[in-house]
Amino acid sequence: MVLPISAAVLMLVIVILLVRRSGLKLVHAVVCALLGFYLASTSIAQPIHTLSTNVAGMISGIRL
Repeated sequence: MVLPISAAVLMLVIVILLVRRSGLKLVHAVVCALLGFYLASTSIAQPIHTLSTNVAGMISGIRL
């Protein structure tokens, strides 16, 4: 459960930076957030979750 919270915080920071630095309008950020909520309630939610879990596993397996 730690991973989804960390990913959500990371995405929030990225959106805040995009709004402040890159000219992303707040309305566009809200629309993207709503799209995420709608995707979470569809049948594509499980493949997205599996993909993000696999990518996180690959990243955590990288040794620097």
